[in-house]
This record gives sequence, structure tokens and C-alpha cells, in this order.
Amino acid sequence: MKIGIVGLGRMGAAISQRLRQQGFDVVGWDHDAGANQKLAADGLRIAADARTVAADAEFVISSVTEDHGIRRIFTGPAGFLAGNVNGKLFIEMSTLQPMTGRELAPLVEAAGGRLIEAPVLGTIPQAREGKLLAMVGGRHEDLERARPVLEKLTGRIAHMGPSGSGYAMKLAANLGLAAYVQALAESLALGLRQGLTLGQMLDVIQDGPYASGWLKSKLDVFKGGKAEMTLDIRTLRKDIMSAVATGALSGVPMPLSAGTLASLSAAVAADYGDADLAELPKFLRATMLQDFS
Repeated sequence: MKIGIVGLGRMGAAISQRLRQQGFDVVGWDHDAGANQKLAADGLRIAADARTVAADAEFVISSVTEDHGIRRIFTGPAGFLAGNVNGKLFIEMSTLQPMTGRELAPLVEAAGGRLIEAPVLGTIPQAREGKLLAMVGGRHEDLERARPVLEKLTGRIAHMGPSGSGYAMKLAANLGLAAYVQALAESLALGLRQGLTLGQMLDVIQDGPYASGWLKSKLDVFKGGKAEMTLDIRTLRKDIMSAVATGALSGVPMPLSAGTLASLSAAVAADYGDADLAELPKFLRATMLQDFS
């Protein structure tokens, strides 16, 4: 079974590694030549462009950063739909706006292919271990066809409904994560100003009512150490921008999300964009606290 992957960033690279370890014949491509060279050195077969990936594979996975990029990958002059995609199944795994899925699916079908969206929850280690959670939007029969591939990447597959619903679920989930980290950043800053230590607070919070596995995995980062990058601040900012835009189009007021977006945007402007999300509390304390001296 031949699988193509377009988008060889952290998640795309982990997915390609996992599928190759599971015995699939994988070909990939990224617009970043450095990413191509890195994965080629690791043994991944690299194609010339997205169109060539689709031509060479039965299943085509895409995992890119944002909506405009995925539109170019599908509809650009060297994109998927520039070639013959009759009978191909596209598994789109980016975090996008629901309207993008509803726009792309009929274009793919008009060209003879099929498309499901399958954004995921989980970190890079979970991708390598095949323990992601996929939230699928699209036809049930297309999901069943994709299941042999998705089951190698996930511990759970949730079919959310028609095109757009998988992206909607991913944005909803990331809204919760972003608000959680913003609240945690403010909690830690308040406690420090009141004479508590990070160690004291984190010791209590990790056993408190809003403790989480994510929190416990990032304790070293909160204390000033480092951990493997999972989600950077710039990418989450993009996701929350998409969520707020989707909310506006849907008539949903999102004051909490708008405030969180302002904090994430300030972090990006202060050169924290490439930092792990768990460094947002550090950013808030370093740059946003009022100085009474």
C-alpha cells in the first residue's frame, strides 16, 4: 500500500516515521527544502512536488500549518488536483477552519477523488507510538477505507460527522487548551506576586481539580527547564484565530478566546512564537506584569 505525505514538519515527520515502521511504502514532500533533505537522509523517498506525491500514492496525507497553504497544496499549479486523482483518497490532518473542509471536499470529488479530514489530538511522541486521537469529518465509507491507515496512527478514531465537523472539533479542543494555559499563566503569576514559589504552586495544582496529563508532562518547563516541543505558541495562535473567526461567522460570542488570542499574539510579537506552549506563563511573567517600583 503506497501512502503519500505532504507536510514534513514535526507532526508530518513523526507520521511518516510511524507509517514506514508499520511497513507502508511512503513518499513525501514539503515546500521546505531543508525538511525534505532531513527526511531523505532518514530514508524517506522524496517527490518533486505535491502533484507527484498524489500521482504516486493510493492514500495521500497532508499536514500543514494553515488554510491558505492547504488550498495551494490542493489547487495550485503543482498541487494535488493538477494531476489525475481518480480513485485517490485524501486524508487531510491539518488544523483548519471548518469552511475549508467544506470547500475542498467537493473539489476533490469533482476530480474523481475522495477527501476526509482527520485532525488529531496528541503530541509528537504519541504520533510515533500510534496513539493519536483522530477527529474525522467526511463520509462514513471513506473513513472505513482510510481506517487501515488511521488505525496505525491512532489509539482512537472519532467520526464527528460530515466535512467540516472534524476541524470544528479540533478547534473546540484547542480553545480549551489555550484558555487552560492562559489561566495557569495568570494563576502562577498571581501566586508569585503573593510570595508563593513555583514549586509550591505546581505541587498543589498537579493534584488539584484542573490537573491534567498535559500539565504533568510540562512541569519541568514551568519550572524553567526544557522538554520536547509539542505545540508552539505561533501555531496555537493560528488555531485560536481560526476559532475566533469561525465563531464570528457562526454568531458565537467568544470574549475569553479573544483575550487568550491577545495574549498569544503578544507572545509571538515578543519572539516567543517558536517556544513551546508551556512557556506562555514564563512570557506573561517576564513581559506583562505591572511594575510598582
